[in-house]
Amino acid sequence: MKHILSLSRYMVIIAVIGTFAAAASLFIYGGVLTVQEIIETVQTGYASSKGGKALMLGFIEIADIFLLGTVMYIISVGLYELFIDDNIQVPEWLGIHTLDDLKEKLVGVIVVVMSVIFLGHVIKWHGETEIIYYGAAIAFVVAALTYFTGQRRKKEVKNQE
Repeated sequence: MKHILSLSRYMVIIAVIGTFAAAASLFIYGGVLTVQEIIETVQTGYASSKGGKALMLGFIEIADIFLLGTVMYIISVGLYELFIDDNIQVPEWLGIHTLDDLKEKLVGVIVVVMSVIFLGHVIKWHGETEIIYYGAAIAFVVAALTYFTGQRRKKEVKNQE
């Protein structure tokens, strides 16, 4: 039974492959959208502040796709490091040795993704809704995530003393 449970950790490879495929798909899709956005802008040949705002919004939405791809990639690498092989070569900042490391990396990227999404809504906003509620909701989530990460760090410092 011990041997079976030991080998069962390799089932995580399904999640690793799935999240890696999702990341690759999002990166490719974002790249295609970037090229399309540039081609459409050049073909139009018309420059205006309204067009600039639309272009900026398009690229912000594309950045959101790339950020979600990054989240999927970090999950893929993190799960691989946690369950399969902790010695793969990745940049030091991407080194994940505990589940808490993975959570911390994800929290950071999630905050950035939410900020980019909010920025997109601000650019699209024409005063027809109360955007402050949307911003406040994002701020509460960011505050909760920051508190969550801060509490974990305090606990680590306390345990080291």
